[in-house]
Amino acid sequence: MTAAPDPATTAGKLADLRARLAEAAAPLGEQAIADAHAAGRRTARERVVELLDDASFVETDALARHRVTDFKLDRTRPATDGVVTGYGTIDGRRVCVYSHDDTIFDGAVGEVTADKIAKVYELAAKTGVPLISVHAGTGTRAVEGLAALTAYGRLLRAATEASGLVPQIALIAGDTTGLAALAPQLADVVIRVDNTAADALTADLHCRTDAEGIDLARRLVGYLPVNNLAEAPRPDDPAGPTPEAQAALNAVLPDDPAGTYDVTDVLAGIVDAASLLELRAEGHRLRTFLARIAGRAVGVIASDGAHLTAAGMTNAARFLRFCDSFNIPLVFVVDSPGVADPGHGRAVAQLAFALADATVGTLSLVTRSALGPAFLALGSKALGADFAFAWPTAQIAAHDADTAAALLPVTAADWAAEHLTAYVAAETGVVDAVIEPAHTRDHLAEALRLLDRKVVATRPKKHGNLPL
Repeated sequence: MTAAPDPATTAGKLADLRARLAEAAAPLGEQAIADAHAAGRRTARERVVELLDDASFVETDALARHRVTDFKLDRTRPATDGVVTGYGTIDGRRVCVYSHDDTIFDGAVGEVTADKIAKVYELAAKTGVPLISVHAGTGTRAVEGLAALTAYGRLLRAATEASGLVPQIALIAGDTTGLAALAPQLADVVIRVDNTAADALTADLHCRTDAEGIDLARRLVGYLPVNNLAEAPRPDDPAGPTPEAQAALNAVLPDDPAGTYDVTDVLAGIVDAASLLELRAEGHRLRTFLARIAGRAVGVIASDGAHLTAAGMTNAARFLRFCDSFNIPLVFVVDSPGVADPGHGRAVAQLAFALADATVGTLSLVTRSALGPAFLALGSKALGADFAFAWPTAQIAAHDADTAAALLPVTAADWAAEHLTAYVAAETGVVDAVIEPAHTRDHLAEALRLLDRKVVATRPKKHGNLPL
């Protein structure tokens, strides 16, 4: 029988370290891991390892334990204290990461847990790398009371200070309730595994399993720069749409002005092949996408003939500010006859403010209708768009024909013939060019190349007061 190493020797101390690290890898033992697998769930550590490139994970604070003695809690002090933290790479690019372990105290956050997470936010912010978090937990630990609550406040402050500096992606992979639901909502993009207890949380992307969520997070990183001073990565040899897809744009709109179509059929002839990723596909029809044009990551805000709703405009405003924070150019694809309800003025103001406040390169393309507030808020040059294009099918005006006829001494037909054309807008410089639909991608790609050099000097102020 081999004698245990003497703890006073170097060999003994190394053996002790290895034992402690082994405990951190399985804080509640191998049976807890087996139980998670039997329930069809990954462990917190497995989620991190699968998210990152092979063998790239470097753990921080693996040996952290809580210090609570009340209610005999000092008898249960698992290593990691319920969260796996550290950093690694995704496709060779550095990221920071943390993952809640809901097998430890049901994922409830204690003082040490929150401080570990706050350190990761601070590390991401000062090193300028994205932060990806995996959430499964039930608020703060009641037994730790005010200490845990205060520490969670420090966590939220650290997340807020990192906002706009580095991209933040949150994956909700389990029961995320109470205070635990706050941190993921501060992220730039939220992915939710459906059929969890977190169904009340708003998400940008939905998936069925942990594995799908992890794949989405890895894919998202490819569209984003590492921080607000960098550019998103570009593929070496991007594949554009086929010539057939571009030619199809000449017939993509129905001849009936009230006819319906799918705006993704328009985008298929514009963006790079297989690059379209829709965020918040929740049926409000002012749709938001990440995509690429000639390899450049872009944010796309697209309408398909519907009136604008408050929910759609608020979502688009938030997406616009996200893209602007991280140097992702914006492309508006516009077809909207106006706002669904006059009471939606605050949402119009939110979208208009976000556009006017943006400094990133911005393009607009009017395919069919762009009337009244919809024209202004969806990428107008008046609010700061750098280039505005229109198809010959575009109708750009302050009113529709019936409204104009009610306000002016003119028939609707006469007013429409004279004013509801793209050429009036072109004559006055409201749009820069009327283009053939099949050539849209070429125009947008060239404009984006020029906007790589865009520089905007902003006025000295703390920040504007967005009408939330």
